[in-house]
Amino acid sequence: MMRAIVIVLDSVGIGGATDAHKFGDTGANTVGHILEACSQGRADRTGLRQGPLVVPNLAKMGLLHAVSLVSPDIFPTPEFEPEAIWGAGHEISGGKDTPSGHWELCGVPVTEAWTHFPATQPSFPPELICKIADVCGLPGILGDKHASGMDVISEFGIEHMRSGKPICYTSADSVFQIAAHEQAFGLTRLYDLCAKVFEITAPMRVGRVIARPFLGDSPATFWRTANRKDFTVEPPDATIFDLALAAGRSTSSVGKIGDIFSYRGIARSAKAADNMAMFDAMLKAIRELPEGGYLMANFVDFDSEFGHRRDVAGYAHALEAFDRRLPELSSAIADDDLLIITADHGNDPTFSGSDHTRECVPILIHLSDRKGTIGARRMADVGASVCDYLDIPLPAHGSSFL
Repeated sequence: MMRAIVIVLDSVGIGGATDAHKFGDTGANTVGHILEACSQGRADRTGLRQGPLVVPNLAKMGLLHAVSLVSPDIFPTPEFEPEAIWGAGHEISGGKDTPSGHWELCGVPVTEAWTHFPATQPSFPPELICKIADVCGLPGILGDKHASGMDVISEFGIEHMRSGKPICYTSADSVFQIAAHEQAFGLTRLYDLCAKVFEITAPMRVGRVIARPFLGDSPATFWRTANRKDFTVEPPDATIFDLALAAGRSTSSVGKIGDIFSYRGIARSAKAADNMAMFDAMLKAIRELPEGGYLMANFVDFDSEFGHRRDVAGYAHALEAFDRRLPELSSAIADDDLLIITADHGNDPTFSGSDHTRECVPILIHLSDRKGTIGARRMADVGASVCDYLDIPLPAHGSSFL
């Protein structure tokens, strides 16, 4: 039996979303604008990278063609032909966040509205904060606004360590994020706090509560550790993981995938500190994946380290580093394995603000020696195609492009 592997390059969108204006994201294009910035020298950084974006392996799989497919007036079609199957996917879920993107890729679009906190200060309802402080025994909170993670840690980290008040912040996503110092506050205590806040916010339909631990002793030395943990509501319907496990297949996840799906339907899970360590963990998981199995991996650094921080050079460097390792992935998969490289949303590092951007996503498919285009599809078609290939029941949404 064949295996199926889906790799999510977190936030590597390609623009072209017809409803981007509804999210204030008109013109956003993560890959397209990185390409432009690199060609214009705006992504040069001494000691990191220089010049045009160099991603030959992703280009061979059709990444640049996918950008052109959804934005033909801005990015002309490259003259060469990809060596794989390629296309683009658009999201029908009513958001631009991690859970809705991943769930939709696995056949379960989010059709019900989640709670989003306003971009005001304070962002959280006072009665919610009072309840959290009372139930969790807190002296209060810091932050209470829309913010990028490292910015809010730099701003409030010292006061947090002195007062014991956790740093709470949100974004355009349905999320309640809590940052705390691993040593001064305690990692286990942070996890316990997030679990309680998740229970409190569940009736409000808040999508995620995220623990964001950090270390360091000053704004100049603060850094977020790899011990992030997402507490996420469960998908409302059966995903690929559920369908595969019910069919007796092996299921495996790498990165924050387990958290995103509340570990439902996931038999094995692995995490790692950064994209390159994640690549190592993914290769190991692929080698251990039995015939007929399904694996999904997430590479979060594109989003968390570079997209939200609007770091164009860092984002470009991360794409090039991932691209250089693709030959290792090719060596790890069998000829009859289905490999799909895609994304969950955009996070254009050239755009205003620090939030995700509503964009289409690439769908790059390696399957034996097949090549050609599937055109513009729904993101849910990825999940339907995986189930079709594995010969297991199809999810409720999507149609196979195979």
